[in-house]
Amino acid sequence: MTAHAIAGDPLWTPTPAGIANANITSFQGFLASTRGLSFADYNELWTWSVTDLEGFWSALWQFCGLDEVSDYERVLGDAPMPRAQWFPGARMNFAQYLLAQGEPDAVAILTSDESGAVDTLTRAELRRQVGALAGTLNSVGVEPGDVVVGYLPNIGEAVVAFLATASLGAIWSSVGQDYESSAVIDRFGQLNPKVLIAADGYRFNGRPQDRIEAVATIRAGLSSVTHTIMVNRLGITGSAGTTSFESDWQPWPEATSGTESPEPVSVPFDHPLWVLFSSGTTGLPKGLVHGHGGILLETLKQMGLHWNLGSGDRLFWYTSTSWVMWNLQLSALANGASIVCYDGSATYPDLTALWRRVSDLGVTFFGLSPAFLKASEAAGMHPSADFDLSRLQAMGSSGSPMSPHSHRWAREQVGDLPLWSLSGGTDISGAFMGGSPTVPVWSGELSVRCLAVAMEAWDEQGRAVYGEVGELVIRRPMPSMPIYFWNDPDGSRYADAYFSAFPGVWRHGDWITVTPRGSVVIHGRSDSTLNRNGVRMGSGDIYSAVEAIPEIIEALVIGAEQVDGTYWMPMFVVLDGDLTLDDGLVDRIKTAIRDRTSPRHVPDEVIQVPGIPHTRSGKKLEIPVKRLLQGTPLAKVANPDSVDDVSLFDLFAKLGAERRRG
Repeated sequence: MTAHAIAGDPLWTPTPAGIANANITSFQGFLASTRGLSFADYNELWTWSVTDLEGFWSALWQFCGLDEVSDYERVLGDAPMPRAQWFPGARMNFAQYLLAQGEPDAVAILTSDESGAVDTLTRAELRRQVGALAGTLNSVGVEPGDVVVGYLPNIGEAVVAFLATASLGAIWSSVGQDYESSAVIDRFGQLNPKVLIAADGYRFNGRPQDRIEAVATIRAGLSSVTHTIMVNRLGITGSAGTTSFESDWQPWPEATSGTESPEPVSVPFDHPLWVLFSSGTTGLPKGLVHGHGGILLETLKQMGLHWNLGSGDRLFWYTSTSWVMWNLQLSALANGASIVCYDGSATYPDLTALWRRVSDLGVTFFGLSPAFLKASEAAGMHPSADFDLSRLQAMGSSGSPMSPHSHRWAREQVGDLPLWSLSGGTDISGAFMGGSPTVPVWSGELSVRCLAVAMEAWDEQGRAVYGEVGELVIRRPMPSMPIYFWNDPDGSRYADAYFSAFPGVWRHGDWITVTPRGSVVIHGRSDSTLNRNGVRMGSGDIYSAVEAIPEIIEALVIGAEQVDGTYWMPMFVVLDGDLTLDDGLVDRIKTAIRDRTSPRHVPDEVIQVPGIPHTRSGKKLEIPVKRLLQGTPLAKVANPDSVDDVSLFDLFAKLGAERRRG
């Protein structure tokens, strides 16, 4: 497989003052003064952090003041992955730590919607509402280990609901309201929740989306639910579908009207905090369970050291309550920062919507997707010229690999600040690789392997390779790895998901290159590898070349083995506006791929399509499309509820059938 050519000058370089004032520099000073440790650069710090896991995590524990919360017997037990046990003997509560930060009158949460209205929740009011809701939940029988679920948009009430649940030692899980009731029941039905917290609807593309009937259906489909709390987001009144349901739902203002101070329950380090669900493209989504302590440590590291968040910062990540990025943004509260929740479309009334909120709400860290950057460029936007982005200090990107072209566009049109591409995900509620405020950013690369993440690229023999493509593996445990899968009593599903290829070593399923300078390039999923004439290729390299062409909004390349033994490698492209694919554009596409990669990367044909199907978190569905092209029935390819636009599957199934007919 083709390795990545090392880029030249960085897009962004930290200033001496920026390095001196960074949280990670303060952490290094702490290591020097308390441990006698000194490191010449980030790579030396990273090497120590993965060599001495116990030293790193115990130092972070002390640096973040957790020694005042709890002591512990030792940092890491003797059991290997996936049974590694962290901080046995420690007791804490994730919500308690978040709620303890910040001055009473400091802003904790800003909730905005498409109208531009903004609701503000101070730290004091957040604590009051969490305490009141925890009291309500406790009064209806919620105890440690019970499950509370949320069918909610990305609003401040969702944050309050999570924190109240966590404070009781109960387990939280949430799904956004763009999911239909059947998909919600598929997820929540596995958990046997005791309480459902829902909203009457949300706003999208200028229209209110009434979800009253969906809530009624969900409630009817969850026989374990004994109490329902309703957020009146749209002001909808009238029938909820069943009289019994209407009679026992409790309005949100009533559920949060108390004045109790939060009294979080102290739980063991690995007590379950939340259940996140896999995309569920085939079969029922898997429930991944993470613990209080592991998530707190991982996010303190990520938000504090890698993202450099602190008091006065304001984090805005465009996300939904279904996606791990919603869970991760909560931890900004642990670093003294505030968060912006947005209920609405990223493109309503146009692509200025999110940039306008970054400006109007004084956002200092903006989280987005490569697709949003590409769309902003295609729309001819100039964010730094059109908006006041003076408070913006950094940006993050996740969901899919970022092309070098989009990386450069952001530098030119947003300003001299870092855009850190991140990769990790639901599995670990964190990042394997990303950025650091003390390390430059290079076009199309993830600047660093994250601290205490023993990540390598391995060849088929399990040997680490540098400067060439290999499988992404994690050699040593991380505190935020799942403590278990839901309904997996013997751990076999968990072990099979990550440890079947290399026993005792986490295989994530990505092709990557670790460059000589320690940065990382992602080439695509290893389970959707292109394999032409025995040569493996990453789709990400092809996308980087093609999606830099202005006319192309998005591309999808597939390698499909045919029944006659041939290998068909088509590329599907979505074009800007009303453009039509012609021979000239096809030639430019093939030339761009050949010039950036190699002749073998050039597709057999280029086909224009109206759209590319994704998971709801924005990942291209390469494998389901491949199977459709090969003739697999739609019912066996993907769960329709996991796809952003399942109607697109019909097109690919038809194309595959036409090819097989010749």
